[in-house]
Amino acid sequence: MRPLRDVALVLPAGSTNPQGARPLAAIARWCLAHRLATVLIWLFALGGTATAAVSAGSVYSDAYDVPGTEAGRAGDLLKEGFTQLGGDGDTVVWHTDGASVRAADVERTMTRTLHAIDALPGIGAVTSPYTAAGEGQISADGRTAYATVTFDQRVEDIPRARAEALVDTAKAAERDGLQVELGGNAVALTEAPALHLSEIIGVAVAAVVLFLAFGSLAASLLPIATALVSVGTAYAGIVLLGHVMQVADFAPMLGMLVGLGVGIDYALFVVTRHRRGLRRGLSVHEAAHDAVATTGRAVVFAGATVCVSLLGMLVLRLGFLNGVAIAASLTVLLTVAASVTLLPALLSFIGTRALSRRERRRLAESGPWSDGPTGFAARWSSFVERRPKLLGVVAAAVMAVLALPALGLHLGTADQGNGPATATTRQAYDLLADGFGPGVNGPLTVAARLDGADDRLALDALPGVLRGTDGIAAVSPVTYSNSGDTAFVTVLPKTAPQDRRTSELVDRLREDVLPPVRENTSLELRVGGVTAGYDDFADVIVGKLPLFVGVVIGLGCLLLLLAFRSLAIPLKAAVMNIAAVAASFGVVVAVFQWGWGSELLGLGSAGPVEPFLPVIMVSVLFGLSMDYQVFLVGRMYEEWRETGDNRRAVRVGLAETGRVINSAAVIMISVFLAFVLSGDRVIAMFGIALAAAVALDAFVLRTLLVPALMHLLGGANWWLPARLERLLPRIGIEPPEAPAPHAKIPGERADDEYLPVASRVR
Repeated sequence: MRPLRDVALVLPAGSTNPQGARPLAAIARWCLAHRLATVLIWLFALGGTATAAVSAGSVYSDAYDVPGTEAGRAGDLLKEGFTQLGGDGDTVVWHTDGASVRAADVERTMTRTLHAIDALPGIGAVTSPYTAAGEGQISADGRTAYATVTFDQRVEDIPRARAEALVDTAKAAERDGLQVELGGNAVALTEAPALHLSEIIGVAVAAVVLFLAFGSLAASLLPIATALVSVGTAYAGIVLLGHVMQVADFAPMLGMLVGLGVGIDYALFVVTRHRRGLRRGLSVHEAAHDAVATTGRAVVFAGATVCVSLLGMLVLRLGFLNGVAIAASLTVLLTVAASVTLLPALLSFIGTRALSRRERRRLAESGPWSDGPTGFAARWSSFVERRPKLLGVVAAAVMAVLALPALGLHLGTADQGNGPATATTRQAYDLLADGFGPGVNGPLTVAARLDGADDRLALDALPGVLRGTDGIAAVSPVTYSNSGDTAFVTVLPKTAPQDRRTSELVDRLREDVLPPVRENTSLELRVGGVTAGYDDFADVIVGKLPLFVGVVIGLGCLLLLLAFRSLAIPLKAAVMNIAAVAASFGVVVAVFQWGWGSELLGLGSAGPVEPFLPVIMVSVLFGLSMDYQVFLVGRMYEEWRETGDNRRAVRVGLAETGRVINSAAVIMISVFLAFVLSGDRVIAMFGIALAAAVALDAFVLRTLLVPALMHLLGGANWWLPARLERLLPRIGIEPPEAPAPHAKIPGERADDEYLPVASRVR
């Protein structure tokens, strides 16, 4: 039997801890008393930030370089010595079926087209293969040629209309036997979907799931409305954030993806508790107040764990990841705030319509009632209790099999060669690779800083040295800056940018080829380029990943330790989170790196996984996994404190939270999968990885492996050394639901019945 001091902490079902719930209870009272003002404040915040964002415009960054790396230093040398190279460079590629591109009619058509492109606004220069400056831009077989088009702005500053004008002008030259395609970052702007189709589909599916769960149109729309207002405000805030710090170009979409998922889920938990209060006979205001004061605490705690995981990226000290961490955390913070302020105000407006018509009719005819744990969730809970070893082994095997592909994870850059087969950028990429060799799509750059005649002599001999290096297809002459103290040489590898042999060539140039060239000189030689930059970035990420994962796991375990007063609970949570991350990466490797179904899903061809994906995915997945851990184990912990019976605590916790967790998981999976339609390969990676992780977390880990392990560990689940117990501060978390605490669960045996501990003590 537990000590009497613990019995004093046991509260009647439906009541709240006066100390822990006081702030949220006060917030709920104010929002309910001033419901119109609360709604107007949120709408004003949304409108104000949106207006400011539209006025200021977006300033995102696609520069993922890491300061201090060799590729970063090469880029710095080029920026200092060649200021005229600042504009975005794109290509116009044309291919003939039979005749040569030098044929008079083809040359006349394309020359006229290039002149028209040169006259477009925003175009800085056009280099034609039919001029001396464009020597080497016609393939050896004479059937493929390309022109370089340089804008007078960087890609993030180029309006989409200008890129579309370039594409339309070039495509107008196409005819039978003459294919014209375009590649480059500016051209890729024209392939991004103009409408947010993915968000619309995700929200629509979530609305259907909510309606099926609640049976009330009004109740199903409130979580959607709450999430849209909070995420919309956060989206506009991220636009403004880009003006004060570096924010990656995918950060707004990532924030929206995470925000919609957690925002709808958090609102779902609060509305579920509110509806339960109405069925028990509470008034609308009492039910909303109770939902915020109890479930709201779990929402705040869950949101805090997500933010802590996201902000763990700050320990990496990478500029663009700092922006991603703060942007995503801002979104989660606003969704939590909306769930405990805007949502109760909206609930008070719809009154009892939060219940379905059938429930309202039953309430009027038969009076209040309490729901016991029934249905599939209750039967499943009893089934897991009877076979914990077998089911635990099955769940562990499933996670292990799905995680196996992650052992072959290859970090690198996905370029336009990985785009959909129908995209003009993908076709331009393939035409260049076929006509000029795969290395033309990922040239390396040897940047140099020189001082004096000896350095210049050594640099003039560099192209000859490079041509004799294995793995190099072509080398350009040395190009000097106007001041003569900076130069560069362009190197075309024989292999594609994503080929491991290209990465090996970069290492060979840095370690073996260039050191003898700069011997006895003051030459500074740096190897840069797309492949070199991403290789350097991947090396930095991999080197810092253990520290990052350790910080995220440590902070998450500390929060769970404070909340559940147990050593086993946070340790199991850490293992479960690592399993979810590994399995989700296995799915990402299979789909994107191996190409299983990627073309069918419109995600392009197989390619490497982005170097920054592991960091961001670990942050997001650890946070989301903690959400379900809090809601599931929170209910188990309450039952354990009430009864001291681990077996019943696990069974009741799983039975009573299973349905709401599964509904929340289905919503989150739907939202994440919808982002596969975004047209952005990086966002599609996030969507599939997050959807896979949530599905495995909710349907394998939290409803199978976690309860199985907790049954096997018994009372050890809740063990904490007495000295540590005295030292740790207390954090109270109410579960998302607190039904009648001793309701009979179908399948439990008669000897499981008991009196509450408080009654036994009395």
